[in-house]
Amino acid sequence: MAKFPASRATALSAALLASLPLLAQAAPATPPVPPHQKWSFEGPVGQFDQKSLQRGFVVFHEICSSCHGMRSVTYHDLLGIGLSPKAVTDLAHTRQIAGPPDATGHPTLRPGLPDDHLTSPFPSEAAAAAMMGGVAPPDQSRLAAIQPHGADWLYAFLTGYRMPPPPGAPVVPGKFYNDWADGHLVGMPPPLSDDAVEFPDGTPATAAQQARDVTTFLVWASDPHRNDRHRIGLYVFAYLSGLLLLAITWKRKIWKRGATRNAQDTHD
Repeated sequence: MAKFPASRATALSAALLASLPLLAQAAPATPPVPPHQKWSFEGPVGQFDQKSLQRGFVVFHEICSSCHGMRSVTYHDLLGIGLSPKAVTDLAHTRQIAGPPDATGHPTLRPGLPDDHLTSPFPSEAAAAAMMGGVAPPDQSRLAAIQPHGADWLYAFLTGYRMPPPPGAPVVPGKFYNDWADGHLVGMPPPLSDDAVEFPDGTPATAAQQARDVTTFLVWASDPHRNDRHRIGLYVFAYLSGLLLLAITWKRKIWKRGATRNAQDTHD
């Protein structure tokens, strides 16, 4: 086996030691885990709270939809949060959608239909970026699914604005401090404030309540069939449990009959 001279080994050790700080800086930092919140839809039997979904949609419709779209959700899908067909149709009609060109080739607008998607208010990603300081607001259809820690992170982000920022925090014009934003700076101003909306069911519209309800709605938008899937799972579990009990009962009956017959044969 070849051996390095002592001087070369010493030089290699010194180089490795010198590179340790650089390696530590290059290693990606583990993102902090947001505080866990209690959600009704958690776990294998969790269910979305329809009242919370409807309040969350109010927050999205009146606040978030001014910048964000949901291109994977249609107005018809909102039947899943408990809205009536008439309410869905009336809501879709309030939105103007690009229609086919007229006879002269000019673009037209038409009232929205239940099959239309909750698209971005901007005509294109480039237009959105130009109007929003260089970064287009993200589509919120799958935001809860692609973001690590989903619901917990969304709630933490929406309630994590600090105004004024804490002492020593970087201050950049046009940016806002948020405990859970990447680098603690974000271009979106705090979207929620107490009584910014009015909930139809009379629930106090605190900023924290709005954050909780719109988070629930965003999780639903990323997984709208969760209630049905969990309900089917419960039915399957109950069915299989019934089959198991029936099998156990039948097995005991057969064994008891066999034991009785063996006892009679022995007696004879």
